Order: sequence, then structure tokens, then C-alpha cells
Amino acid sequence: MSKKSLFVWGGWSGHEPEQCVAIFAPLLREAGYEVDVETSLDVYTDAARMATYDVITQVYTMSTISKEQEKGLLDAIRAGAGFAGWHGGMADAFRNNTEYQFMVGGQWVAHPGNIIDYTVQITNHDDPITAGLNDFAMHSEQYYMHIDPGNEVLATTTFDTRYCDWIGGTVMPVVWKRRWGKGKVFYTGLGHVAKDFDVPEAKEIVRRGILWATR
Repeated sequence: MSKKSLFVWGGWSGHEPEQCVAIFAPLLREAGYEVDVETSLDVYTDAARMATYDVITQVYTMSTISKEQEKGLLDAIRAGAGFAGWHGGMADAFRNNTEYQFMVGGQWVAHPGNIIDYTVQITNHDDPITAGLNDFAMHSEQYYMHIDPGNEVLATTTFDTRYCDWIGGTVMPVVWKRRWGKGKVFYTGLGHVAKDFDVPEAKEIVRRGILWATR
């Protein structure tokens, strides 16, 4: 029986949610998944439908979610659906919803210097999400985040003093995984816009992360 995946995209268009979903939905179909794509958070309120998904990928930035929508999503994850995503589409989705942020394991707060050159350091070379990958360079937003110390961190980035001298030397998680009830949660701060996934390591980390999070 094939796995079922749900992509939900919307919110701020600057993160190119539709274009990013167009990168990863075909990769899941190639892996044998049945893939649904929605543009409304109302899908989260359909408990019977949500129970059929093995993994949910949300690309929905700087938006709001109703109590009913949030409950539907969190209930599905708690019951065993995976939740996997990237950048602001997952970790700057709903700034007023702390239980949602608790599930994600972090919340974006800044990207000093905006689009800059930085390096991603792989810190776990044995995990299936990062195995075989080496450190790599990005030209994008370097996410500064408030992080749950319970996350299992797989890769980090180090801030310098160019834009905020007081954060120089800060080591920030950029790829992590965690649990929420019976569900597996994967996140990476990479992926500001679709072209960021032209970096092979960034694209592969997301592909593997979605597969790992699958029920």
C-alpha cells in the first residue's frame, strides 16, 4: 500500500511556496507516494481525511491559523502523521500559536544581513537524513531562531559579527528532528526561495527529511 502525502502551501508569496512544492511533490511521487496538494488550512479540520496521511509538508509563511485548524493538524501529528518542512513555511508560519511552535521545535526571529554567504556544518554523519553529506555553502538567509533544546540536531551554522556583533560565534541548529506524540517532525532552516534547492545538499536533506518523517 502506497504512502500518502499532503502538501499545504500559502501565506507570503515571497517564499515561493508553490514553486517549492513543485520541486518536492514530484520527488515523493517518484518514491511511490500518493500526493495531495492543498492551498487552504481548512484541510486540517477534516479529521477523517487527515488520519489518512502518513506525512504532511506545510509551506505557509506569516499567516494565521484558527483554533480548529491548529487542533486538527496537531491531533493528526500526535496520532502518528509525520510533519516535515523548511524555512519560514514551517517555522515562521503562525507567530501567535505557541503550541504549534512547541511541535515544530523552533521559531524564526531574525536573519541578520538578509541574503548572505554562510556555511552549513553537518554535525551528525550517521543519521539517514545527513549521512554521506559534507559541509556546504549557501547564499541565502541565515536563520537565527529560538530553539527547543530537546531537538535532535543534525546540522548547524555559525554566525559571525558582520551584522550583529553580539551574536558572533553563536552556533545555530539548521537541521533537526524531534517527536510530537507518535508523530515524527523534521525541519530545516534552508529554503528561502526555490533556487536555494539548486544546492544539491539542501534539496537532498529536505527529500530525506520528508521520507524519514513518514509514518
